[in-house]
Amino acid sequence: VAIDRFYPSSKTCSVCGAIASAMPLDVREWTCRCGAVHDRDVNAAKNILAVGLTVTACGDGVRPPRT
Repeated sequence: VAIDRFYPSSKTCSVCGAIASAMPLDVREWTCRCGAVHDRDVNAAKNILAVGLTVTACGDGVRPPRT
């Protein structure tokens, strides 16, 4: 399953779904406003898995709208 290559997987909180603003690549750990603390790579992996499973179950088009 392929997901959108521009899906903000490392900036999206895997707990509440909030998308963080611009995040430089040197930021390896961040805290969401919901209080969840994320390792950038582990968080991205969780989000990629969730989106991949959603695409498998529901079809394409699950990317949040760009603002």
